[in-house]
Amino acid sequence: MNGIPEADIRLTQRLPFVAHGATALPEVQLENYSLAVKEKGQFVGDQVNKSAFIKLLDGLRKETAKRGKDPFGDTPSADIRKGDWAKHHATGDSEAHTIISMAIETFSASLFDVIQRYRAGDEQWRKVQRIAVGGGFSDGRLGELVIARVQKLLHDNSVQCEIKAIVEHPDAAGIIGGAYLAPAWIFAGFDGMLGVDIGGTNIRCGVITAKQSQDHQLTKVKMNFSDRWRHADDEPNRTETISELIGMLDRLVKRSRKEGITLAPFIGVGCPGRIRPDGMIDRGAQNLPGKWEGEKFNLPRLLCEQVSILKRHETVVVMHNDAVVQGLSQIPHVRDYKHWGILTIGTGLGNAKFTNIEENSGKGGRKH
Repeated sequence: MNGIPEADIRLTQRLPFVAHGATALPEVQLENYSLAVKEKGQFVGDQVNKSAFIKLLDGLRKETAKRGKDPFGDTPSADIRKGDWAKHHATGDSEAHTIISMAIETFSASLFDVIQRYRAGDEQWRKVQRIAVGGGFSDGRLGELVIARVQKLLHDNSVQCEIKAIVEHPDAAGIIGGAYLAPAWIFAGFDGMLGVDIGGTNIRCGVITAKQSQDHQLTKVKMNFSDRWRHADDEPNRTETISELIGMLDRLVKRSRKEGITLAPFIGVGCPGRIRPDGMIDRGAQNLPGKWEGEKFNLPRLLCEQVSILKRHETVVVMHNDAVVQGLSQIPHVRDYKHWGILTIGTGLGNAKFTNIEENSGKGGRKH
């Protein structure tokens, strides 16, 4: 995806709101997202998601069981929590440690391979100086080990790029990032705003507050409180999903009033898929309940109509890809890098590449 002229970026910043799925955002230029690279008809990103890691563990457990006894017994790999895998890796018997270590090594090599394929196939990704890893997999000891191993592989292959876990907790990052979809006056005139993070397993909503510096950069961005629904357990249809989402937002509005937080009539939404300027989803929402793609469904429009935040004021909703929104939460931590990106490892693999706008970058991008 090509960039747009700097003059157009500044014009967009003066508009009341950015468009759904916009490339010109208040503090950064979004170069591309949902990059799809195929090999032998398969998306390379399918090698590095939660299901791929579970599949690796299953295969290694079966091989171990052929030689003796599976150290994890009859418990399906998908039912063992991340923390328990990490505990087994640290304190379990040698077979358990070996299985998990081999899965980490293979998964790390696959993630490194995906990064290299992105770099080989996309000019913007070749420029990336810093990669943040988000999504549920990044949180915890296993994620730390994978990221550390990938950093070693990058170094050993002379790739001048740092890779780090996302700074904000993944459960909060997809909500906090919504603040960077908002125009400057939101936090100049109101205490906070609502953020929504829609995923293939969970929907999270939260109340975001922030401060602004004199040059209108956001500071002290945080999620004050939130609500979560694990929709994957309930297997709802699309109508039921939207109804529950609206109920979650209504409850947050009421709680904000009780706690004296004046919310702006604005909601930032992160959602899987390629987001069109009109708020519809072209592709990439297949993990959500029901059909979210195509001409007959527009989530931002529904939320505008159904969620009332301020009386006598229409609610405004801006929606972007969920990996993009998680990436935006990193802005305060990557000001010294001109080119940076994010990979989110969860139900799927999300990706986005950003360029800091020169006037908003602390050092105009650190040279490596």
